[in-house]
Amino acid sequence: MALFRSIATVGGYTLISRVLGFIRDILLAAILGASVVADAFFVAFKLPNFFRRLFAEGAFNAAFVPMFAGFFEKNGRQEAKRFGEEVLAVLFVALALFVAAAEVAMPWLLYALAPGFVDDPLRYGYATLFTRITFPYLLFISLVSLMGGVLNSLGRFAAVAATPILLNLVLIGSLLILAGYTETPGHALAIGVGVAGLGQFLWLAQALYRADMPLRLRRPRLTPDVKRFLRLLAPGAIGAGIVQINLFVDVILASLLPAGAISYLYYADRLNQLPLGVVGIAIGTALLPLLSRQLRGGDRQGALASQNRAIEAAFFLTLPAAVALFLLSTPILHVLFERGAFTHVEVQAAAAALSAYAIGLPAYVLVKVLAPAYFARQDTATPVRIAGIAVVVNILFSVALMIPFAHVGIALATAIASWCNAALLIAGLRRRGELPLDARLKKRLPRMGLASLAMGGLAFGAAELLAAPLAGGEAERWLALGLLVAGGFAAYVLLARLLGAFEKGDLRSLFQKSTLDRPPA
Repeated sequence: MALFRSIATVGGYTLISRVLGFIRDILLAAILGASVVADAFFVAFKLPNFFRRLFAEGAFNAAFVPMFAGFFEKNGRQEAKRFGEEVLAVLFVALALFVAAAEVAMPWLLYALAPGFVDDPLRYGYATLFTRITFPYLLFISLVSLMGGVLNSLGRFAAVAATPILLNLVLIGSLLILAGYTETPGHALAIGVGVAGLGQFLWLAQALYRADMPLRLRRPRLTPDVKRFLRLLAPGAIGAGIVQINLFVDVILASLLPAGAISYLYYADRLNQLPLGVVGIAIGTALLPLLSRQLRGGDRQGALASQNRAIEAAFFLTLPAAVALFLLSTPILHVLFERGAFTHVEVQAAAAALSAYAIGLPAYVLVKVLAPAYFARQDTATPVRIAGIAVVVNILFSVALMIPFAHVGIALATAIASWCNAALLIAGLRRRGELPLDARLKKRLPRMGLASLAMGGLAFGAAELLAAPLAGGEAERWLALGLLVAGGFAAYVLLARLLGAFEKGDLRSLFQKSTLDRPPA
């Protein structure tokens, strides 16, 4: 199936990026630990990414990709190109002005977004400086999101999925090379973020040229198509803003906790983001243009089948990951990060947060899979209302749970809010008759769950048997973790096959040539 091929392409490159990201985070943990400089850099890195997801990634793609795919499907390449250039002109000017204003207002922005730093002059000073250095990244990466939307609409997923690899390579280089010439490693990392943004922009500009779809910068004009795009973007931007506020609540509340809380949540979330990125984002990225084309072409049954297969793929890969991260959080974080400035105390604190995040992992991924079902139908308003409810749930539970459980309560509240979000998205689609679960999905879901639980039990027992090598020297514990992961994966695949959670033919579909690689002229 073309969808599985596209998911495999995006997921494969994302996996490479995440592996490099772990190497980056291992260096970060060893050099910075959970220090004041680490907290300041993580806030500085989060802030431009917060606005990127607000202005570009989620909301932008939700409005842009269905429109671009519609132009390409009905009007051809040149009309789609013209629309892309018109949106590029407006986006560039708006973001350039916003970045300039934010640079001036940065000290006041941090009062709102990291209030706990204000009483700590060192953390506040570093965070203000680092964020000013990293913030131009927003301009470049937002343009990258636009170019990525064009390429994804053309069925060219590889270049876009490989883009984050550049960020991780540059940040690794910043830690290993540039940090020797700056006041702190945080200064080097902040500079590296800006350099990486420019590199990613140039990378996708070349990819568009190779795809015969170079976008030139026009004079910005609010054409009828741009106005329609902005009308679709507005509720999506509000919804994305609500979701990002949901995530930033963690930072705001964690800044009120003792130093290190933000770092604990960061390292835990990095592990949680691996299956989310490789599975959830990959499926959502591949599904949106496919659904848009199927619905524009009147193929409703094909669209419903695509949704069912996407949910099936999401649960097949996410359920075992959630079980493994919940049960094995301590040995995983111990092997990955316990060295240098990151001691056993930090490992235990981050591991507790990871177990809490893992409870919500299937829901995080499911939201990424279900949202395209709304966006492809150009309904960007309903997810906004649902996200708003999830934010209220997150804030209420965060405040209530952080009192007895500190940073772990914040992670648990995020998981609860994500399940609320996913449940409401499902209910909305089911009510409209746009998510009928087919017989294959109903049969396989409980079998995936059973295989995941059985694998978790086996992996937990194996971790007890490997306790000594997991606590040994560097090479010994890496080998033990590798055996644990490989054994758990093999056990899950075997159990899933025996229980009928997948068939041999499902694997062949990963290697079939995607029809999305050959869009209509």
